[in-house]
This record gives sequence, structure tokens and C-alpha cells, in this order.
Amino acid sequence: MAATKQDVIHFIELFDTKMEEHRQELTDMDQAIGDGDHGINMNRGMKAVGEKLPTVTDKPIDGILKSVGMTLVSTVGGASGPLYGTAFMRSGMAVKGKEELDADDISKIFDAAIEGIVSRGKATTGEKTMLDAIVPGKDAYNAAIADGKSITEALAAAEEAGWKGVEYTKSIIATKGRASYLGERSIGFQDPGATSITYMIQAAKEAGEQAGK
Repeated sequence: MAATKQDVIHFIELFDTKMEEHRQELTDMDQAIGDGDHGINMNRGMKAVGEKLPTVTDKPIDGILKSVGMTLVSTVGGASGPLYGTAFMRSGMAVKGKEELDADDISKIFDAAIEGIVSRGKATTGEKTMLDAIVPGKDAYNAAIADGKSITEALAAAEEAGWKGVEYTKSIIATKGRASYLGERSIGFQDPGATSITYMIQAAKEAGEQAGK
């Protein structure tokens, strides 16, 4: 069953709520190894997205995702704004003109978001970044779809893989961003970006569950 435009809007609303709920947790994580503002910045950015959302509900899905991305770029400080913003804008470009999304469309969104993060952040997996959660998440999603699972079941598999990726970030040295200054001292801490992007996958899964898909 395809995801409708209303499901996409609900996903964005849920992600906004999660960034509010986990603002302090993400900020505490970032204080340990980064600038100490990831939760605050993401909460502020998603709050701005939530305020703008009612003005773009008449747009196709790509227009909504593009609006989210542009809002995040303009309101989120640090590296997170450009990374998340580019991910959302590239995702919109991957599903141009769509009024609903099938399983393959969502796979294309994963790919486009990852490509955007890689190109903007000049990063790859194994460097203690959000890629260590979203890349295994994408692989788990694709495997579940190939296995005949529903979109929501596949997103649940993606979330599970994302959390495993978050755990993996505790075991590796950060080589990107402010955390890289710590070198080996960054081991033992989980990456806040990997954590927030797994909450994003969780929001997508919950939107599907609540829509009964």
C-alpha cells in the first residue's frame, strides 16, 4: 500500500515531535563530542518546519520535501542544517511530481538522502556520522521489501538497523566534524547525528503504523 501525501505530512509532524522530545538527550550527546547544540538546533529547525507545513500542504510530495529542506538549511546552525536540508531537498527531487509513494519511491528517497549527505559532508560510513545509521537502514529496508514485506514493516527493519548503527558509532573513532578533534577519546560515545536520523526513520515507521499500512 502506497504512502499518501498526508502520510508524508504526518511523518514530518512526528519527526518534529521527536526532536522536541529528545532535544536534551541529543544535546547532551553532542556536548560530549561536538559543539553541544545538535538537539537544540534540530528542535529549532523542525519547529520552523512545523510552522511552515500548513502553507505547503497543497504542493506535491516533492514540493513539501523541498520546503522542509530549505527551511532546515535556513534555520539549523552547524553542520546539521546543510546535511539534513540537502537530504530532504534531494529526496524531493527523487520523487518529482508524485502524489503518493510506493515501496520503490521510498527506496529512491533513501538513496537520494544518502547521496546528499555524502556530497555535502564529504563523508562515508565508518566515520562516526549519520551515515552509519541511515546506510544500514536503507539496506535493511531494501532487503525487507525484496522479502515481500510491507512499507511499514520494511521501515521497522530500517529503524532496527539504524539503532544497531548508532551502537556501532560508539566503537569507532570520529574522523569528521568537531568530534574528530578528540581522536581516540571519541570512542565510547554515540554519534548524535546517527541518533537523530534514526529517530527520523522511526517517525516514518510510526506514520505508516498509524495509517495502518
